Amino acid sequence: MKMKTFLTTSVLLLWLTMPTKAQTSYSGRIETGYMNYLFRTITVEPGPNWKGYNLNNRQNGFNFNSINGVTFQDRKIFTGIGAGYSNFDGIDGVAIFGDFEYLPLKKRLTPILNLRLGYNHIWNQYEGGTGTMHTEFGIGINYKIKENLGLYIKSGIMITQQSLFLPLTLGFRY
Repeated sequence: MKMKTFLTTSVLLLWLTMPTKAQTSYSGRIETGYMNYLFRTITVEPGPNWKGYNLNNRQNGFNFNSINGVTFQDRKIFTGIGAGYSNFDGIDGVAIFGDFEYLPLKKRLTPILNLRLGYNHIWNQYEGGTGTMHTEFGIGINYKIKENLGLYIKSGIMITQQSLFLPLTLGFRY
């Protein structure tokens, strides 16, 4: 039993200390965007305590996000954690999410593929507000100013608060 534990620990330590070609470095992004409401993703049979859908008036919104994380594979892959503020036509909210991004080319102008998974909470007509899963798939274009600075624009689909949105995001990468 001790030999098995020793071998497993040794293999894990060797694997963790092996040099890799993929360098990691800190990276961050600040972005703002507009969320165009498309439609509700659910239909509710009203019960006695029902006060309406989470976004009762089919509100569009805007957001401001800050994302911090690390890049791998010569700055092609980014993974991080983000937090943001949302406003849906007067209904305030916050979001916390994991962010995964891939830039396939090392050129000055490159496509972006993005996946965002997390939690969104808004203070609406329900006491204490409502919280739901936040999911976003995006595609866009990144313009590299310097090796570690860039501007990007992206769009895609976002599902949160029982609704589907078409987000348009403008961001700065550092």
